[in-house]
Amino acid sequence: MDHDTDISSPSNNRPFRALLERHLSRRELLKGGLGLAAMSFFSAPQSLFAAAANKAPLINFEPVLIKDGSGPWPAISTDYQFDIIIPWGDPLKPGGPSFNYPPNGPDQAQQIGIGHDGMHFFPITEGKFSRGGNEHGMLAINHEYGRNQHVLGKKLPESLAEVRASQHAHGLSVIELKKTKGQWQPQQSNRARRIHVNTPVTFSGPAADHPLLRTKQGNRPQGTVNNCANGYTPWGTYLTCEENFNTVFGANSHWQPNKEQARYGLSRTGANYGWEKFDPRFDLSNPNYHNEENRFGWIVEVDPMDAQQTPVKRTALGRFKHEGIALTVGRDGRVVGYMGDDQTFDYIYKFVSEANWQTMRASGKSPLDHGQLYVAKFNDDGSGDWLELSIDNPRLADQFSSQAEVLIYARLAADRLGATPMDRPEWTTVAPNGDVYCTLTNNRERSQTSKSNPMAPNPDGHIIRWRDTDNHIGTTFEWDLFLMAENSHNSEETFSDPDGLWADPDGRLFIQTDGNQKQGLNNQLLVADTNTGELRRLFTGVTGCEITGITSTPDRKTLFINIQHPGKGDPTQTNFPAATDGLTVPRDATIVMTRKDGGVVGS
Repeated sequence: MDHDTDISSPSNNRPFRALLERHLSRRELLKGGLGLAAMSFFSAPQSLFAAAANKAPLINFEPVLIKDGSGPWPAISTDYQFDIIIPWGDPLKPGGPSFNYPPNGPDQAQQIGIGHDGMHFFPITEGKFSRGGNEHGMLAINHEYGRNQHVLGKKLPESLAEVRASQHAHGLSVIELKKTKGQWQPQQSNRARRIHVNTPVTFSGPAADHPLLRTKQGNRPQGTVNNCANGYTPWGTYLTCEENFNTVFGANSHWQPNKEQARYGLSRTGANYGWEKFDPRFDLSNPNYHNEENRFGWIVEVDPMDAQQTPVKRTALGRFKHEGIALTVGRDGRVVGYMGDDQTFDYIYKFVSEANWQTMRASGKSPLDHGQLYVAKFNDDGSGDWLELSIDNPRLADQFSSQAEVLIYARLAADRLGATPMDRPEWTTVAPNGDVYCTLTNNRERSQTSKSNPMAPNPDGHIIRWRDTDNHIGTTFEWDLFLMAENSHNSEETFSDPDGLWADPDGRLFIQTDGNQKQGLNNQLLVADTNTGELRRLFTGVTGCEITGITSTPDRKTLFINIQHPGKGDPTQTNFPAATDGLTVPRDATIVMTRKDGGVVGS
């Protein structure tokens, strides 16, 4: 998205490009022979990233060719098939209000939202949460954004009622799905619900009761917005991540951002949603709602099996433009989460719970409320350090008054510690061997180029990987580059702007794109074999869309992905998923894909 490329970081911290220049100048660039730009641009210790050349190939499907990947309809490998489900505006439950354009606020609160993004499938067996159900489950799905022109058919709302329609299209949906006669369909469900901008929420963790999260108006916390990527916990809950929250705030009268607001990209016009014109919560110039903006930019925990649960914003995970969170269990059973802050020259973070997650929950403590937040510093020699964002750190104690303030202004704390500015860190994922991957979508702001640094500028992005010491809970790591998009442009496996990411249990890396692809391609889903470096295109979307969101059934024989903002909302570009040739408004939707032979998706 365009506003992700804005620069709100004034930091003079040594940028990532400088590290690459120095590090790569001492190594021979290893060219990928199969369209993968470079499977290890430089070598970390062999014990860390040794290639498993003797392993059997993980990818055996026929790829979608470039010539087939630029049409008005999605394309998929000839070994696969797909269905389209839950488009924007469909009823959350059978019998609910049907799609009508433009939507009204009350109906939209009972319909699937727009901007389909991160999601996770929670299987159900015999009416209960289970890890074994492959044809029945709760799908929690984010709704990142929807421009007024797309949602309302006009540039700006003209009433509070129209603001409500726009607001209720954001947030997330929790839908009960069941496969019946070969088709996945929404079910009547007391678990299903919509969570949107006006849903009551609560805060927990170190910053929960801090004055910076209170307003003079005294209004209770409400809502979640710009829900981008996601995570899920070992105890069966969903984590939805608030990204570009700054875009829904504006100012009706004279107002100038302070340094904290500026660092979070808050501006007078936001992204021109116009909510502030009729909803004072989003008016930065209204003193009664000062600090309302601090209530956004968090990770929100949702129980997909309990529609009565109040969503909880977990402040120990820090406040920034969260793309997503990849959780894993590290040494001693501690839960560890890796997060990207999706902004040009912003940072990669890690959270480590203070103790074994099962022990903590048994004692009534959330593992996401008690622990330590870190930010990454990448060193010249392929090593890295996790810098502790703690008020006990003398470098932070002289600028912040409490740990709560450190978390509320995590970006400024990371600036202070000298974290490494990155190229729009987005999705993270943890592979079964412990490697952690992060997509760096692009950075067109680079001004230096050299033969030793082919990524300055970096308009097409890359994927970095690392491995932490001490089974994820250590404060050091070793890193290398897994893949660079620029080197793929002249091959059949061309791609750019990597975004969504998932490492499956076998060692495949699913890569989704969000940007202008080369050779006329639509955005796409690719699969990489991390053992051999092979890369194949599994799926392409439609004109103007983004491919995002990824989850599977437990047996991995059904994969769910999303087509977001088809045609960028313009019906003259596409009317997906309608089957007619009229100017039907395009609608975000979920794709359900399977192998024709019933095998594991990606194989």
